[in-house]
Amino acid sequence: MKTYFFVAASEKFLTVEEPLEEILKERTRNYKENNKEKDFWLLKNPSFLKSSKFADLSKLIPHPPAAVISTDKKFITFLKLRLEFVAVGEFEFPNAEISDPFKVE
Repeated sequence: MKTYFFVAASEKFLTVEEPLEEILKERTRNYKENNKEKDFWLLKNPSFLKSSKFADLSKLIPHPPAAVISTDKKFITFLKLRLEFVAVGEFEFPNAEISDPFKVE
């Protein structure tokens, strides 16, 4: 079983209002230079937010939502501190409700 951590907010907030693209490009560059396998993804309208576990959280996020998910908890903590106005959570996969952590609607 693998644990995924995430920050979620409105798509507009994550892709337009905040410099998230710059952060993700820098992290991607750093991973390539260090031959490290990518462990983070930006998902627009991720389906895992529709699971019953995140029903209350999903109501707080303006639509359409977006999320950055990662297996690196420290990176998600960094994003939470950097972006401030985001929801955070985690889930284990596989599980009965989430068929694919990368599925988008």
